[in-house]
Amino acid sequence: MTSLLKLTGVSSGYKDIPVLRNIDLEVLDQEFIGVFGHNGMGKSTLLKTIIGHIRLKQGSIEFKGREVSAKSVAERAKLGIGYVPQGRQIYPNLTTLENLSVAQMGTRKNARPLEEIFDYLPRLRPIRDRMGGVLSGGEQQILALGRCLVSRPALMLLDEPTEGIQPSIRDEIIEVLLELKQKDNFAMILVEQNLDFLKALADKLVVLQKGQITTGPAGMEINESLDAAFSS
Repeated sequence: MTSLLKLTGVSSGYKDIPVLRNIDLEVLDQEFIGVFGHNGMGKSTLLKTIIGHIRLKQGSIEFKGREVSAKSVAERAKLGIGYVPQGRQIYPNLTTLENLSVAQMGTRKNARPLEEIFDYLPRLRPIRDRMGGVLSGGEQQILALGRCLVSRPALMLLDEPTEGIQPSIRDEIIEVLLELKQKDNFAMILVEQNLDFLKALADKLVVLQKGQITTGPAGMEINESLDAAFSS
């Protein structure tokens, strides 16, 4: 597998407040990287820096062999980086179908047909005409995932997807992502505090502590396979 995303010496933060410090990270094609850490350690900041919501203070970001550090969020999205933020951020006054249609209009020319989204995420089909604001937390998360998949991302950034959702939907998300990994040849960086969810999906693990990549609890080492990490 070849390198898809490479962060070298990346530091970023909010105004004068540093959060990430000297991050080196590489994601290969079809690789799922899990990011674990306590609240406030920089996990969400890492994803926002990769997608471009937060500008670099130093370092570089390469995607598909191209330097993207100075590119806008829209430009990075067109290159194939998809982002599912914490809190989902769907449009509450639009229906499920309309939320997906907006994503389709805003994406690249090879947008995924919406019927294909409903095939991948069958839970959305019976609620296609329901307003986003009345959906359950799990349904909103499935919708946010579907909205990202419309653009056929080469790299998906997924932030705390299990927060506030029931176990059955969590298992559903695992199945969908594993299926798409094989069919669509895409990679993912998954920020999550549910260790079972991480173990089910991630090929490797990164632990963030105070904005730096470090070792984690129970002997978890940087970029070891999760099976090895959790058996220690």
